[in-house]
This record gives sequence, C-alpha cells and structure tokens, in this order.
Amino acid sequence: MNTNSPTIIAITGASASGKSLFAQTIYDELLPELGEGGISIIKEDAYYCDQSHLVMTERVKTNYDHPDAFEHSLLSQHLKSLIDGESINCPIYCYKTHTRTTDTTRLKPTKIILVEGILLFSNPKLRDCFNIKVYMDTPLDICLIRRIQRDTTERERSIESITDQYLKTVRPMYYQHIEPSKSFADLVITKGGKNRMAIEVIKAKIRQLTQ
Repeated sequence: MNTNSPTIIAITGASASGKSLFAQTIYDELLPELGEGGISIIKEDAYYCDQSHLVMTERVKTNYDHPDAFEHSLLSQHLKSLIDGESINCPIYCYKTHTRTTDTTRLKPTKIILVEGILLFSNPKLRDCFNIKVYMDTPLDICLIRRIQRDTTERERSIESITDQYLKTVRPMYYQHIEPSKSFADLVITKGGKNRMAIEVIKAKIRQLTQ
C-alpha cells in the first residue's frame, strides 16, 4: 500500500437523504484550501451496471435499489487502485437511458476521497476501503418529497413512475439493505445534508488529516 494513501470517507443513507449535498458542500468549501490534488468525489451511481445490451423496456425493470444493480467489484477495484496511487477511469451513468455512456472520467488519487451512495456499506470489500463511514439518517417521508422534487426536475420523470418505484423497490430495499447498514457507521448524521455542525466536524477532521 502507498504510504501516502488517501483517506476515503464514505457517505451513505437512503435515496434523497442528503448524501450528495453533504458531500458536495464539503468538497466545495474545502477545494480552495486543499486544491484539486487534495479532495475529490466519487458517486456510487456511476457504478450502476452497464445495461447497453438490454432494450429500454428491460432496463426500466431493474431494481436500482438492490446491491446487484451496482458493479461494486469495479468500484472496490478502483478504490484500491487510488489507494495504491494509481489513476482510474470512472464510468459515467445516464439516468435517462438507464445505462452507462461510452465516456469515462479520469480521476487521479487525492489526499481525501469522498464516496457517496445508497449501498456503500452493503459490500464487505467496499467497507474495507473506507477510513471513515458516515450515515445520513433522514426520515423516509422527507426523502420521498426530495426524491419527487429531484426526479421530476433533474431526471424528467413523472410523479407516477417515481411513486411506483418508491413503493415497489425504494422503500422495501431501504429496510432490507440500507437501514441495517447504519450499524457500520462511525458517524450518524441527522437533519440531512444541511447539518452545519456535522459539515464542520467532517471539515475539521479533514483539515487534521491533511496537515
């Protein structure tokens, strides 16, 4: 292992629990201090399995809230490469086509790597890659409201499709896979991605680690 290995901070929780906002806020506020070589973000969503071999009618049937929907083996491999000081080609996922694009994003190792996604703690090999594990503990009704607002505006989905998916897979998978993973967390955060006290705590820890 590289003696200057990055510190990997995983941020997980229910869909629309505030993970992305929390991670992005920390990134945006520390980037001026740490520089591009100091901090980066990886989204678990980028590692949804490639479905280009399936027609659209089959892609929409995928349970996107189950661990099998992700290529966690690739994410684990990429994190280990970054730990060893090697750059990776991160996949790019398209929510409209429900599969990866043919492009990738080149990511170099940084001192701090934030990883955010709903099922990061469900995989033992992934958990072994994380130095700090954060769980966003946001009530499901709040998550649903945020999910509707996000998916209708950013992903051009209908309310009917959002609520149908929520009842069929999102809610059941939360109780089966996401909520139980809270036991692996080093830090449980309430009040969502705008919890300033939690943001400052993580920022202070990162500053300590990068001194």
